[in-house]
Amino acid sequence: MKESRTIQHHAKGLTAAVAAGLMIAVPLAWQLPAQAQMNIVMEEIVVQARLRSPAEQLVSERMDDDVAMDYIGSEFISRVGDSTVAAALRRMSGLSLVNGKFVYVRGLGERYSRTLLNGAVVPSPDLTRSVIPLDLFPTSIVDSLAVQKVYSADMQAAFGGGAVNIRTKSIPNDFTYGLNLGLGKDTGNASRHKTYAGGSDDQWGKDDGTRALPAAVLNALREYQGNIEPQNIFAARNGAGMATTIVEARRLNRELGLALNRNLTIQEVGDEPNYDLKGYIGNNHYLDEDWELGYLASASYKRGWDDTEAVSRNFSFPDERFEVARESTRKTDLHANINLGVRYTNDHLVETMSLYLRNTDDETAIRDFFNENAERSEGRGFREYRIKFEQRSLTVNQIKGEHYLGADTRDKLNEWLPDWLPLKRLWEYLPEDSLVNWKYSAARAITRIPNEVSVRAAIKTDPGTAAVLSSTVTQDTRSALFRFTDLEDRVENAGLTWVLPLTFGAFSLLEVSGGYEWDRKWRVYAQQQLSLGTNNPATEGLLTGELGQVYSDTNLMNDANNFELGVPGANNQSYLAATTTDAAFGKLDWTWDDTWRLTAGLRWEDYGQVALDWNINGYSATQPQVATDADTLRDAVFKDDQLYPSLALTWMTEWWAEVFQLRLGYSETVVRPDLREITDSGYIDPITGAIVVGKPGATPAAIRNIDTRAEWFFNSGDNLTLSLYHKDIKDPIEFFEAAASDTNTAREIINAEQGEIIGLEVEVLKSLGFLEFMGDWGEALFMQGNLTLQETEITAGSEADAPTNPVRPMTGASEHVVNLIIGFDSFNAEHAATLSYNVFGERLYTAGRNGAPDSYEQPFHSLDFTYTWYPTDFITVKFRMRNLLDEVIQIEREGVEVFAEAPGQQFVLDFQWDY
Repeated sequence: MKESRTIQHHAKGLTAAVAAGLMIAVPLAWQLPAQAQMNIVMEEIVVQARLRSPAEQLVSERMDDDVAMDYIGSEFISRVGDSTVAAALRRMSGLSLVNGKFVYVRGLGERYSRTLLNGAVVPSPDLTRSVIPLDLFPTSIVDSLAVQKVYSADMQAAFGGGAVNIRTKSIPNDFTYGLNLGLGKDTGNASRHKTYAGGSDDQWGKDDGTRALPAAVLNALREYQGNIEPQNIFAARNGAGMATTIVEARRLNRELGLALNRNLTIQEVGDEPNYDLKGYIGNNHYLDEDWELGYLASASYKRGWDDTEAVSRNFSFPDERFEVARESTRKTDLHANINLGVRYTNDHLVETMSLYLRNTDDETAIRDFFNENAERSEGRGFREYRIKFEQRSLTVNQIKGEHYLGADTRDKLNEWLPDWLPLKRLWEYLPEDSLVNWKYSAARAITRIPNEVSVRAAIKTDPGTAAVLSSTVTQDTRSALFRFTDLEDRVENAGLTWVLPLTFGAFSLLEVSGGYEWDRKWRVYAQQQLSLGTNNPATEGLLTGELGQVYSDTNLMNDANNFELGVPGANNQSYLAATTTDAAFGKLDWTWDDTWRLTAGLRWEDYGQVALDWNINGYSATQPQVATDADTLRDAVFKDDQLYPSLALTWMTEWWAEVFQLRLGYSETVVRPDLREITDSGYIDPITGAIVVGKPGATPAAIRNIDTRAEWFFNSGDNLTLSLYHKDIKDPIEFFEAAASDTNTAREIINAEQGEIIGLEVEVLKSLGFLEFMGDWGEALFMQGNLTLQETEITAGSEADAPTNPVRPMTGASEHVVNLIIGFDSFNAEHAATLSYNVFGERLYTAGRNGAPDSYEQPFHSLDFTYTWYPTDFITVKFRMRNLLDEVIQIEREGVEVFAEAPGQQFVLDFQWDY
């Protein structure tokens, strides 16, 4: 730990140097004479084309957008070596990555960000949230990532920090194919990994039925109306005229337990390299002078181990009450997609995209902990064994069209339509750039956890070192819990947009556009939980030893051991939810003399939501599956019908650069309660383990956004951007800590009183050829970076339950985020190297209550290196190193480390063949 803090001290110095370089040294570089800039231009065309040529296309798109947009392309992502969309997005200004999967835009939590796939709404496999975990998407499918930070009327009004649009790769221009093989090593992994006996299809990330809820148990739950305990079996059978003794009822109960997969013994297996396989093929065919047909198909398979060790400590008693969790996860990721496209003349394009993603984590964990009931110095504690097979998948089918009324279309219409038809003359009065866009997307996200098993045990330990000396399964009929979870989330989304350009004289262009969009979402979440154990075994030694032996057939069916299968608790985790959105919008986009551009828009949106608790074990009028009470049903429904304006003004000139743009923007947007948050039911968050309570009557958070952005684009490809933003949030939707027992954590959803964000973003891309002391080497180097400085504040208000700090920063918001990339391209174009650095400032993790201090996640200094060798035009060899500083994830409360996890370092070697 001392070594880690020393590294952190030096890394903080690096942060200061990076900030100084971005704010002082880099802007001075643009003050070079024009001739010096021209020299840089001539060299960059040769030495930096691998990254800058594709990037310049995105820069051109960014300049043409009517509102402020940020982009990163596939070449950039490949260069820095990020393997998931979540990891890639943290390279953009104002974005930070939380929990390795959720992106916070401009200090706002994941609920305030929106993710689209090719402009369409897609479902989420997250068990309790509608937000999409972005680690699901591999970067191999990505053509570019577009982040819109300023609202416009053609976007959905649920817009807070920004919207992320994942744009997948499209039809190639010519025949192409490629293969990629990657091998990796994670230094954080142990030499041997914890695992257990699984199924025959585990290598594909799919359970073969070994772990599934047995049909015998499912039938028994129906027969005995959700209660399969011996006393109920005894009463039900005798009530139905089947004479049954209590001893026979107990045996019937234990026979149901036999159907469960109880092969729970945790074992160790040897290490092996992580590996990754990818392939793609595509082509474009010209059928005749008018028709063009293309396709692109790709697939990937990735498998590897990830070992973690996390330490959590009680703030008041950090040395006596703490837990150590050791987990081994076998990860399996695969994807397949095919894109088809047909173009008719230069005016009409129809494309389809079908995508399948599967991401599976097979986890085996042992958690040892001490609490107020057994402290470390007492020489005893508790243990939890856990195995979990979680399979997430996403299936998307999309079709979209783009149709211009161009010269080719006019010629065809004049050829096809008879002269007497009035429509034939009408085409002549419509501008050639008139455009109609349409889209339709149908997607389904599924999460399957066929059997998550946790077993509680008591441990004897060394009072000094906390080393475990022995472990005994707890004497309790609920010592083992078997949880079966199924989530299905479906979304349909469609829209139509038309654009009509009108020219007034030589200097004025007015573009009138409008459209209609709708989406429908359905979610079904089912969770069944069973318990198995004994509170009176024949011998104490029965519960000591391997788990597979403790819950063996012999022990289970021995009457003297008194094992019992049950349905614990209220089993109220299941729910049904749906949302509907209908929207219409209109925009006016006026450009005058290529100097001024004014865009004004208005969006009407009608939103509806319903969420109902689902009692999957309800079989009677007194225990219905869905509530019939009028008040409960009324509280389960939420509706919102509003107008949302947007206004943007851009001034375009040549001040200090070949292109300078000054943008001003104002908009009003909304963030609505999510899924179950409008109900008052309590449930266990499957990710955090906390008890979560919603609130009927929760209202949308209304946001007023003000944005200013100055952009300088130079002929050399260099650019500089400064952005200022302010967000005023009324009734922000936030989680606050709530009262709970000593061993539980509870959170409740409330509308806080007020929230505010003020921020500054600086982005630069600059060749280092101006550094004379580097000689010719400077021409081969470039720097790209961004810095975000911001302040956030939230006022809790009267609804919060005794918060320690009624005025505090927003959860997950950092005062600063820094990204810096130093790139090298050899003069012979055979070698490239990239050193990338990312750090976020201290950010609030959990807000305390009743005087307990807030906890803050500490800065994580991520330093990565990627080297690429191009031995031929078709072969690429890439070596990637991650977390070179070997940083540790840390959370502190008033200087006390309450959580620590070392993710380790990663080393990956890729071999790629492209044609």
